[in-house]
Amino acid sequence: MLRIDNLDVKGKRVLVRVDFNVPLSEGTVCDDTRIRAALPTIEYLRDGGARIILMSHLGRPKGEGHEQEYSLAPVARVLSRILGEQVILAPAPTGPEVEALGAALKEGEVLLLENLRFDPREKKNDGEFAAELAKLADVYVNDAFGAAHRAHASVEAVAHLLPAYAGFLLDLEVSTLAPLLGAPERPFVAILGGSKVSDKIKIIDALLDRVDALLIGGGMCFTFLKAQGYEIGKSLCEDEWQEKALKMLEKAQSRGVQLLLPVDIVAAAYFAEDAPTRILSIDEMDESMMGLDIGPATSELYARAIARAKTVLWNGPMGVFEMKPFEAGTKAVAKAVAALSDANTVVGGGDSVSALKTFGLENRIGFVSTGGGASMQLLEGTPLPGVEALSPKND
Repeated sequence: MLRIDNLDVKGKRVLVRVDFNVPLSEGTVCDDTRIRAALPTIEYLRDGGARIILMSHLGRPKGEGHEQEYSLAPVARVLSRILGEQVILAPAPTGPEVEALGAALKEGEVLLLENLRFDPREKKNDGEFAAELAKLADVYVNDAFGAAHRAHASVEAVAHLLPAYAGFLLDLEVSTLAPLLGAPERPFVAILGGSKVSDKIKIIDALLDRVDALLIGGGMCFTFLKAQGYEIGKSLCEDEWQEKALKMLEKAQSRGVQLLLPVDIVAAAYFAEDAPTRILSIDEMDESMMGLDIGPATSELYARAIARAKTVLWNGPMGVFEMKPFEAGTKAVAKAVAALSDANTVVGGGDSVSALKTFGLENRIGFVSTGGGASMQLLEGTPLPGVEALSPKND
Protein backbone atom coordinates (compact mmCIF):
# COMPACT_ATOMS: atom_id res chain seq x y z
CA MET A 1 0.00 0.00 0.00
CA LEU A 2 1.08 3.55 -0.68
CA ARG A 3 0.65 5.76 2.38
CA ILE A 4 -0.52 9.36 2.17
CA ASP A 5 2.87 10.72 3.21
CA ASN A 6 3.99 9.67 -0.30
CA LEU A 7 1.58 12.26 -1.70
CA ASP A 8 1.71 16.02 -2.15
CA VAL A 9 -1.82 16.92 -1.09
CA LYS A 10 -1.68 20.70 -1.40
CA GLY A 11 -4.75 22.01 -3.17
CA LYS A 12 -6.08 18.55 -3.90
CA ARG A 13 -9.56 17.41 -3.02
CA VAL A 14 -9.01 14.26 -0.97
CA LEU A 15 -11.85 11.79 -0.40
CA VAL A 16 -11.22 9.97 2.88
CA ARG A 17 -13.11 6.88 4.03
CA VAL A 18 -13.12 6.99 7.84
CA ASP A 19 -14.87 4.83 10.41
CA PHE A 20 -17.15 7.14 12.38
CA ASN A 21 -19.57 4.36 13.30
CA VAL A 22 -19.72 5.60 16.89
CA PRO A 23 -22.25 4.87 19.65
CA LEU A 24 -24.98 7.50 20.05
CA SER A 25 -27.42 8.23 22.86
CA GLU A 26 -30.21 10.75 22.31
CA GLY A 27 -28.28 12.39 19.50
CA THR A 28 -25.00 12.62 21.40
CA VAL A 29 -21.76 10.75 20.72
CA CYS A 30 -21.07 8.50 23.72
CA ASP A 31 -17.53 7.47 22.75
CA ASP A 32 -15.35 9.49 20.37
CA THR A 33 -12.48 6.95 20.18
CA ARG A 34 -13.01 6.22 16.49
CA ILE A 35 -13.21 9.90 15.65
CA ARG A 36 -9.93 10.61 17.44
CA ALA A 37 -8.30 7.59 15.79
CA ALA A 38 -8.68 9.32 12.41
CA LEU A 39 -7.10 12.59 13.58
CA PRO A 40 -3.50 11.86 12.46
CA THR A 41 -4.68 11.47 8.87
CA ILE A 42 -7.08 14.41 9.01
CA GLU A 43 -4.49 16.72 10.60
CA TYR A 44 -1.83 15.67 8.09
CA LEU A 45 -4.16 16.55 5.23
CA ARG A 46 -5.16 19.87 6.80
CA ASP A 47 -1.54 20.84 7.44
CA GLY A 48 -0.67 19.90 3.86
CA GLY A 49 -3.32 22.19 2.41
CA ALA A 50 -5.74 19.53 1.17
CA ARG A 51 -9.45 20.06 0.67
CA ILE A 52 -10.82 17.22 2.76
CA ILE A 53 -14.00 15.26 2.11
CA LEU A 54 -14.72 12.67 4.79
CA MET A 55 -17.21 9.82 4.40
CA SER A 56 -18.48 7.14 6.77
CA HIS A 57 -21.41 4.93 7.62
CA LEU A 58 -23.20 4.98 10.96
CA GLY A 59 -25.41 2.21 12.31
CA ARG A 60 -27.80 0.21 10.19
CA PRO A 61 -30.27 2.48 8.42
CA LYS A 62 -32.77 0.92 6.02
CA GLY A 63 -31.03 2.34 2.97
CA GLU A 64 -34.12 4.15 1.77
CA GLY A 65 -32.95 7.73 2.27
CA HIS A 66 -32.33 10.05 5.19
CA GLU A 67 -33.06 8.73 8.70
CA GLN A 68 -32.44 11.35 11.37
CA GLU A 69 -31.46 8.86 14.08
CA TYR A 70 -28.55 7.73 11.91
CA SER A 71 -27.41 11.17 10.79
CA LEU A 72 -23.74 12.03 11.12
CA ALA A 73 -24.67 15.47 12.49
CA PRO A 74 -23.56 14.55 16.06
CA VAL A 75 -20.23 13.37 14.65
CA ALA A 76 -19.77 16.63 12.74
CA ARG A 77 -20.32 18.56 15.98
CA VAL A 78 -17.75 16.51 17.88
CA LEU A 79 -15.17 16.71 15.11
CA SER A 80 -15.72 20.48 14.81
CA ARG A 81 -15.00 20.83 18.52
CA ILE A 82 -11.87 18.68 18.32
CA LEU A 83 -10.48 20.48 15.26
CA GLY A 84 -11.45 23.93 16.50
CA GLU A 85 -13.03 24.66 13.14
CA GLN A 86 -16.46 24.01 11.67
CA VAL A 87 -16.86 20.76 9.81
CA ILE A 88 -19.45 21.18 7.05
CA LEU A 89 -22.06 18.42 6.96
CA ALA A 90 -23.38 17.57 3.51
CA PRO A 91 -27.12 16.88 3.20
CA ALA A 92 -26.54 13.54 1.44
CA PRO A 93 -23.71 11.21 0.41
CA THR A 94 -23.74 12.41 -3.22
CA GLY A 95 -25.64 14.70 -5.57
CA PRO A 96 -25.37 18.17 -7.15
CA GLU A 97 -25.54 20.03 -3.82
CA VAL A 98 -22.78 17.84 -2.39
CA GLU A 99 -20.66 18.40 -5.48
CA ALA A 100 -21.08 22.17 -5.07
CA LEU A 101 -20.00 21.98 -1.42
CA GLY A 102 -16.93 19.96 -2.38
CA ALA A 103 -15.98 22.35 -5.16
CA ALA A 104 -16.25 25.34 -2.80
CA LEU A 105 -13.89 23.91 -0.17
CA LYS A 106 -10.83 25.99 0.66
CA GLU A 107 -7.46 24.48 1.58
CA GLY A 108 -7.62 22.89 5.03
CA GLU A 109 -11.43 22.86 5.18
CA VAL A 110 -13.36 19.68 5.99
CA LEU A 111 -16.62 18.45 4.49
CA LEU A 112 -18.35 15.39 5.98
CA LEU A 113 -20.72 13.50 3.70
CA GLU A 114 -23.98 12.31 5.23
CA ASN A 115 -24.29 8.63 6.17
CA LEU A 116 -23.20 6.51 3.19
CA ARG A 117 -25.72 3.81 4.02
CA PHE A 118 -28.61 6.18 3.39
CA ASP A 119 -27.96 5.12 -0.22
CA PRO A 120 -28.63 1.39 -0.83
CA ARG A 121 -25.92 1.33 -3.47
CA GLU A 122 -23.18 1.65 -0.84
CA LYS A 123 -23.53 -1.88 0.52
CA LYS A 124 -23.98 -3.27 -2.99
CA ASN A 125 -20.52 -2.00 -4.00
CA ASP A 126 -22.31 -0.27 -6.85
CA GLY A 127 -20.05 1.15 -9.53
CA GLU A 128 -22.32 4.08 -10.32
CA PHE A 129 -22.41 5.16 -6.68
CA ALA A 130 -18.61 4.79 -6.51
CA ALA A 131 -18.29 7.00 -9.59
CA GLU A 132 -20.46 9.67 -7.94
CA LEU A 133 -18.15 9.59 -4.90
CA ALA A 134 -15.02 9.66 -7.04
CA LYS A 135 -16.36 12.70 -8.92
CA LEU A 136 -16.00 14.71 -5.68
CA ALA A 137 -12.22 14.38 -5.43
CA ASP A 138 -8.79 14.03 -6.99
CA VAL A 139 -7.41 11.40 -4.61
CA TYR A 140 -8.87 8.61 -2.46
CA VAL A 141 -7.60 7.68 1.01
CA ASN A 142 -8.86 4.73 3.06
CA ASP A 143 -8.37 5.20 6.79
CA ALA A 144 -11.29 3.01 7.88
CA PHE A 145 -9.72 -0.25 8.97
CA GLY A 146 -12.91 -1.11 10.83
CA ALA A 147 -14.72 -1.29 7.47
CA ALA A 148 -11.87 -2.77 5.42
CA HIS A 149 -13.44 -6.23 5.42
CA ARG A 150 -16.53 -4.89 3.64
CA ALA A 151 -16.63 -4.85 -0.17
CA HIS A 152 -18.70 -1.67 -0.22
CA ALA A 153 -18.60 1.15 -2.74
CA SER A 154 -16.77 3.61 -0.47
CA VAL A 155 -14.25 0.95 0.55
CA GLU A 156 -13.56 -1.09 -2.57
CA ALA A 157 -15.07 0.17 -5.82
CA VAL A 158 -14.05 3.82 -5.46
CA ALA A 159 -10.41 2.84 -4.85
CA HIS A 160 -10.20 1.72 -8.49
CA LEU A 161 -11.41 5.09 -9.81
CA LEU A 162 -8.90 7.46 -8.17
CA PRO A 163 -5.25 7.34 -7.11
CA ALA A 164 -5.63 5.37 -3.86
CA TYR A 165 -3.64 5.61 -0.64
CA ALA A 166 -3.73 4.24 2.89
CA GLY A 167 -4.29 6.60 5.80
CA PHE A 168 -2.10 6.41 8.88
CA LEU A 169 -4.62 4.45 10.97
CA LEU A 170 -5.25 1.77 8.37
CA ASP A 171 -1.51 1.42 7.76
CA LEU A 172 -0.84 1.14 11.52
CA GLU A 173 -3.53 -1.52 11.97
CA VAL A 174 -2.23 -3.67 9.13
CA SER A 175 1.44 -3.28 10.06
CA THR A 176 0.69 -4.17 13.70
CA LEU A 177 -1.58 -7.15 13.06
CA ALA A 178 0.16 -8.70 10.05
CA PRO A 179 3.29 -9.77 12.00
CA LEU A 180 1.06 -11.97 14.17
CA LEU A 181 0.62 -14.09 11.03
CA GLY A 182 4.36 -14.42 10.62
CA ALA A 183 6.86 -14.82 13.44
CA PRO A 184 5.45 -13.38 16.69
CA GLU A 185 7.62 -13.47 19.78
CA ARG A 186 6.79 -16.55 21.82
CA PRO A 187 5.00 -17.74 23.82
CA PHE A 188 2.06 -16.45 21.77
CA VAL A 189 -1.22 -16.58 23.73
CA ALA A 190 -4.60 -15.84 22.17
CA ILE A 191 -7.75 -15.21 24.22
CA LEU A 192 -11.12 -15.52 22.51
CA GLY A 193 -14.54 -14.81 23.98
CA GLY A 194 -17.96 -13.76 22.82
CA SER A 195 -21.18 -15.63 22.43
CA LYS A 196 -20.92 -17.78 19.29
CA VAL A 197 -18.46 -20.41 18.14
CA SER A 198 -19.78 -19.88 14.61
CA ASP A 199 -18.47 -16.29 14.68
CA LYS A 200 -14.98 -17.38 15.74
CA ILE A 201 -14.44 -20.82 14.21
CA LYS A 202 -12.28 -19.52 11.33
CA ILE A 203 -10.03 -17.51 13.63
CA ILE A 204 -9.77 -20.46 16.04
CA ASP A 205 -8.71 -22.69 13.17
CA ALA A 206 -6.17 -20.14 11.95
CA LEU A 207 -4.74 -19.39 15.39
CA LEU A 208 -4.21 -23.07 16.19
CA ASP A 209 -1.56 -23.00 13.44
CA ARG A 210 0.25 -20.11 15.15
CA VAL A 211 -0.26 -19.87 18.90
CA ASP A 212 1.23 -21.70 21.86
CA ALA A 213 -1.93 -21.39 23.95
CA LEU A 214 -5.56 -20.56 23.20
CA LEU A 215 -7.87 -19.49 26.03
CA ILE A 216 -11.61 -19.68 25.40
CA GLY A 217 -14.34 -17.96 27.43
CA GLY A 218 -17.69 -16.27 26.91
CA GLY A 219 -20.81 -18.03 25.74
CA MET A 220 -18.86 -19.86 23.03
CA CYS A 221 -17.11 -22.02 25.62
CA PHE A 222 -20.32 -23.93 26.35
CA THR A 223 -20.44 -25.42 22.86
CA PHE A 224 -16.99 -26.90 23.55
CA LEU A 225 -18.00 -28.10 27.01
CA LYS A 226 -21.22 -29.72 25.81
CA ALA A 227 -19.33 -31.40 22.99
CA GLN A 228 -17.13 -32.99 25.67
CA GLY A 229 -20.16 -34.32 27.49
CA TYR A 230 -20.61 -31.72 30.23
CA GLU A 231 -24.04 -30.55 31.40
CA ILE A 232 -24.38 -26.86 30.53
CA GLY A 233 -27.97 -26.25 31.61
CA LYS A 234 -29.53 -23.20 29.97
CA SER A 235 -26.19 -21.75 28.86
CA LEU A 236 -25.67 -20.53 25.31
CA CYS A 237 -24.84 -23.34 22.92
CA GLU A 238 -24.74 -23.90 19.17
CA ASP A 239 -25.52 -27.59 18.99
CA GLU A 240 -24.78 -27.79 15.29
CA TRP A 241 -21.19 -26.65 15.97
CA GLN A 242 -20.33 -29.31 18.56
CA GLU A 243 -18.66 -31.59 16.02
CA LYS A 244 -16.54 -28.71 14.71
CA ALA A 245 -15.61 -27.77 18.29
CA LEU A 246 -14.36 -31.32 18.90
CA LYS A 247 -12.28 -31.10 15.72
CA MET A 248 -10.69 -27.92 17.03
CA LEU A 249 -9.83 -29.67 20.29
CA GLU A 250 -8.27 -32.51 18.30
CA LYS A 251 -6.33 -30.07 16.16
CA ALA A 252 -4.98 -28.29 19.24
CA GLN A 253 -3.77 -31.60 20.65
CA SER A 254 -2.15 -32.62 17.37
CA ARG A 255 -0.39 -29.25 17.08
CA GLY A 256 0.78 -29.25 20.70
CA VAL A 257 -1.29 -26.14 21.45
CA GLN A 258 -2.60 -25.71 24.98
CA LEU A 259 -6.35 -25.06 24.51
CA LEU A 260 -7.83 -23.98 27.83
CA LEU A 261 -11.54 -24.09 28.65
CA PRO A 262 -13.23 -23.00 31.88
CA VAL A 263 -12.89 -25.27 34.91
CA ASP A 264 -15.55 -23.32 36.81
CA ILE A 265 -18.23 -20.79 35.99
CA VAL A 266 -20.40 -18.11 37.55
CA ALA A 267 -23.96 -19.34 37.06
CA ALA A 268 -27.48 -18.06 37.70
CA ALA A 269 -30.95 -19.44 37.23
CA TYR A 270 -31.94 -16.50 35.03
CA PHE A 271 -30.32 -13.64 33.15
CA ALA A 272 -30.55 -10.49 35.25
CA GLU A 273 -28.23 -8.23 37.19
CA ASP A 274 -29.99 -9.04 40.46
CA ALA A 275 -30.07 -12.80 39.88
CA PRO A 276 -28.58 -14.87 42.73
CA THR A 277 -25.29 -16.38 41.54
CA ARG A 278 -23.35 -19.54 42.28
CA ILE A 279 -19.78 -20.53 41.47
CA LEU A 280 -19.87 -24.04 40.07
CA SER A 281 -17.20 -26.36 38.72
CA ILE A 282 -18.00 -27.50 35.20
CA ASP A 283 -19.16 -30.91 36.47
CA GLU A 284 -21.61 -29.36 38.96
CA MET A 285 -23.94 -27.66 36.50
CA ASP A 286 -27.54 -28.75 36.36
CA GLU A 287 -30.26 -28.11 33.82
CA SER A 288 -31.77 -25.19 35.79
CA MET A 289 -28.66 -22.97 35.60
CA MET A 290 -26.93 -20.90 32.95
CA GLY A 291 -23.27 -19.87 32.85
CA LEU A 292 -22.70 -16.13 32.55
CA ASP A 293 -18.99 -15.73 33.35
CA ILE A 294 -15.87 -17.78 33.85
CA GLY A 295 -15.25 -18.58 37.52
CA PRO A 296 -12.38 -17.53 39.82
CA ALA A 297 -10.38 -20.74 39.35
CA THR A 298 -10.57 -20.27 35.57
CA SER A 299 -9.60 -16.61 35.90
CA GLU A 300 -6.51 -17.63 37.86
CA LEU A 301 -5.68 -20.39 35.37
CA TYR A 302 -5.97 -17.97 32.45
CA ALA A 303 -3.99 -15.24 34.24
CA ARG A 304 -1.09 -17.66 34.79
CA ALA A 305 -1.07 -18.58 31.09
CA ILE A 306 -1.15 -14.91 30.10
CA ALA A 307 1.68 -14.03 32.49
CA ARG A 308 4.08 -16.29 30.56
CA ALA A 309 3.28 -14.69 27.19
CA LYS A 310 5.47 -12.50 25.03
CA THR A 311 2.68 -11.90 22.49
CA VAL A 312 -1.01 -11.67 23.38
CA LEU A 313 -4.07 -11.29 21.17
CA TRP A 314 -7.41 -10.78 22.93
CA ASN A 315 -10.81 -10.60 21.25
CA GLY A 316 -14.10 -11.04 23.11
CA PRO A 317 -15.20 -10.85 26.77
CA MET A 318 -15.22 -13.80 29.17
CA GLY A 319 -18.76 -13.16 30.37
CA VAL A 320 -21.56 -10.61 30.53
CA PHE A 321 -19.18 -7.97 31.89
CA GLU A 322 -21.77 -5.20 31.49
CA MET A 323 -23.49 -6.65 34.59
CA LYS A 324 -21.57 -6.36 37.84
CA PRO A 325 -22.09 -9.96 39.02
CA PHE A 326 -20.63 -11.28 35.76
CA GLU A 327 -17.70 -8.93 35.17
CA ALA A 328 -14.97 -10.61 37.24
CA GLY A 329 -13.70 -12.98 34.57
CA THR A 330 -13.32 -10.31 31.90
CA LYS A 331 -11.76 -7.96 34.45
CA ALA A 332 -9.24 -10.60 35.53
CA VAL A 333 -8.19 -11.25 31.93
CA ALA A 334 -7.97 -7.51 31.19
CA LYS A 335 -5.78 -6.94 34.26
CA ALA A 336 -3.54 -9.88 33.36
CA VAL A 337 -3.00 -8.57 29.82
CA ALA A 338 -2.44 -5.00 31.08
CA ALA A 339 0.15 -6.23 33.60
CA LEU A 340 2.49 -7.43 30.82
CA SER A 341 5.17 -4.76 30.58
CA ASP A 342 7.54 -6.52 28.16
CA ALA A 343 5.09 -8.26 25.83
CA ASN A 344 3.36 -7.29 22.59
CA THR A 345 -0.29 -6.96 23.59
CA VAL A 346 -3.03 -6.51 21.00
CA VAL A 347 -6.73 -6.13 21.82
CA GLY A 348 -9.47 -5.94 19.21
CA GLY A 349 -13.24 -6.08 19.07
CA GLY A 350 -15.75 -3.55 20.36
CA ASP A 351 -16.69 -5.47 23.50
CA SER A 352 -13.08 -6.09 24.53
CA VAL A 353 -12.20 -2.44 24.03
CA SER A 354 -15.31 -1.40 25.94
CA ALA A 355 -14.24 -3.68 28.79
CA LEU A 356 -10.79 -2.10 28.90
CA LYS A 357 -12.37 1.32 29.19
CA THR A 358 -14.82 0.12 31.85
CA PHE A 359 -11.91 -1.07 33.96
CA GLY A 360 -9.66 1.92 33.15
CA LEU A 361 -6.98 -0.21 31.49
CA GLU A 362 -7.02 0.94 27.85
CA ASN A 363 -3.79 2.94 28.24
CA ARG A 364 -1.89 -0.11 29.47
CA ILE A 365 -2.32 -2.12 26.28
CA GLY A 366 0.27 -2.07 23.53
CA PHE A 367 -2.20 -1.75 20.68
CA VAL A 368 -5.98 -1.42 20.69
CA SER A 369 -7.43 -2.21 17.29
CA THR A 370 -10.37 -0.19 16.00
CA GLY A 371 -11.62 -3.05 13.83
CA GLY A 372 -13.01 -6.18 15.43
CA GLY A 373 -14.34 -7.96 12.35
CA ALA A 374 -11.57 -6.65 10.12
CA SER A 375 -8.82 -7.65 12.54
CA MET A 376 -10.24 -11.16 12.89
CA GLN A 377 -10.54 -11.57 9.11
CA LEU A 378 -6.97 -10.37 8.59
CA LEU A 379 -5.69 -12.84 11.18
CA GLU A 380 -7.70 -15.63 9.55
CA GLY A 381 -5.55 -14.98 6.50
CA THR A 382 -8.58 -13.85 4.49
CA PRO A 383 -7.91 -10.86 2.20
CA LEU A 384 -9.58 -7.59 3.19
CA PRO A 385 -11.28 -5.92 0.20
CA GLY A 386 -10.41 -2.44 1.45
CA VAL A 387 -6.72 -3.33 1.75
CA GLU A 388 -6.52 -5.33 -1.46
CA ALA A 389 -8.00 -2.39 -3.38
CA LEU A 390 -5.06 -0.22 -2.29
CA SER A 391 -2.45 -2.59 -3.68
CA PRO A 392 -0.34 -1.01 -6.44
CA LYS A 393 -1.26 -3.95 -8.70
CA ASN A 394 -4.78 -2.54 -8.80
CA ASP A 395 -3.71 0.85 -10.14
